[in-house]
Amino acid sequence: MVLPVLQYDNKYFEYVASNGYFLLKLNYFCPMQLIHRYTGHVGSVYALAQAGNGSFFSGGGDRIVARWSLEAPADGDLIARATDAVYSLCHLPQADRLLIGQGKGGVHVIHLAENSEERLLQLHDGAVFDIAYHSPSNRLFTLGGEGGVCALSADDFQVEQRIRLTEKKVRVICFHPESPVALVGIGDGSIALIDILSLKVLHRFQAHQEDFSVNAITFSPDGKYFMSGSRDAHLHLYETETLKLVSSIPAHNYAVYAIAFDPSGRFFATASRDKTVKIWDYEKMEVLERLEGNDGKGHINSVNKLIWLADGTLLSAGDDRAIQSWK
Repeated sequence: MVLPVLQYDNKYFEYVASNGYFLLKLNYFCPMQLIHRYTGHVGSVYALAQAGNGSFFSGGGDRIVARWSLEAPADGDLIARATDAVYSLCHLPQADRLLIGQGKGGVHVIHLAENSEERLLQLHDGAVFDIAYHSPSNRLFTLGGEGGVCALSADDFQVEQRIRLTEKKVRVICFHPESPVALVGIGDGSIALIDILSLKVLHRFQAHQEDFSVNAITFSPDGKYFMSGSRDAHLHLYETETLKLVSSIPAHNYAVYAIAFDPSGRFFATASRDKTVKIWDYEKMEVLERLEGNDGKGHINSVNKLIWLADGTLLSAGDDRAIQSWK
């Protein structure tokens, strides 16, 4: 008897066959295909955010924030011109607002329907490297180059709490999918586990080489593990409950800048200064595919940002001023 082929998210196939005595399982990963290349920016692209309705936002060193249709790469719309380089974006669809983190510590609040700037929040003394919305608490968190973390109400954008974690830059924040805690990546190679409600530091540990910035962190979909990527080019897998290091992998040749899970949780992608995007099998922690610019696809400079959309589209952005969509 031959059982049907099982398909997962159009990327992974498992073929199972049995004659009653033996079971044969063949697994096959479908290579990513370059779908579109978006080329409206005139500077490095540092930030991406989902926009809904088959579109996304981008921002970068040219201070421009644009909205793109996944299906029409030539039709980018100008959303805003920031006062400095754009390092982070956060879309609040329920409020129809877009928050833009720029290089001089400010956060622009854009009213999308009116296509206008509602206010400029001066929150940090250094660049705003990350902005993230925590739905259960209805709060926004911003991270600054001076080492500070701000918690704001998502209703009126008023600062509710503020802490200074370090003298180094803080680069990235990631929320646990169930518990009210978050991980913050710090420029000295450490990671801080903080309480979302109080901003109290629950634990801080040296996750990567000292003074090698932690640029990327993500929890596994079930929250049992998390991964971090650093300027030391390594990918680390930790057990969330114990903070035990499970695996340390030399993932790239240069700094790791981004990590993103696919919607199924079976795969994840990493991006690096070495100009590559790698697709990984999460269970095996093995590389399945390497996307690079040598064959006319991929990026030809550092890859700075990744997001994996719900429909299975992977977006990558880099210093080559381009955004690429893969599927």
